[in-house]
Amino acid sequence: MQSQRRLELINATLESVALHGLQNSTIITISKLAGMSSGIISHYFGGKQGLIEATIKHLLEQLKQALLEGTRNKNLTATERLFKIVEANFTQLQRTASVYQTWLCFWARAMHDPALARLQHINSARLYSNLRYSFAQLLPKEQATIAAKQTAAMIDGFWLRSALSPEPTEAFSQSEHLCKCFIENLLQQHGDN
Repeated sequence: MQSQRRLELINATLESVALHGLQNSTIITISKLAGMSSGIISHYFGGKQGLIEATIKHLLEQLKQALLEGTRNKNLTATERLFKIVEANFTQLQRTASVYQTWLCFWARAMHDPALARLQHINSARLYSNLRYSFAQLLPKEQATIAAKQTAAMIDGFWLRSALSPEPTEAFSQSEHLCKCFIENLLQQHGDN
């Protein structure tokens, strides 16, 4: 029951951020959307800040689970694994308005909030590490490092542009495709595929 209530509050936070933005989402707006008393947020999360952090951790966990599910097959080639990393960052959940709006608010706030900055660092490091691991199977060490940094920037950049697009649904699909094309072109330049 406790985990179900926590999840309902996290989902209400996502909805509140989509409706009001992060700054204007309050314990009251979130608790109303969840259909719970405002005191329960303090009980489970210690306040709005704790709930925001829990919401971001939830999104990070969903991202991680999408990657684990996509790469569960141990027979994937390194290139296929790179494509699964891209796909994990463009899942249907990541394309949902309440989720991408929360990510955008999170990134803006992470610049000034050490706890959120730490979560962003974890997210960036995980993406880079996964990309680096796969590229290292295809390219020399220095080139694999550069390729991982470039691809991480492409994924984040295309994702950001899609989230800010007037037509996000179409933009997210195109962005996923373009990130995969970038990987293919990069590997072809180095004679691997």
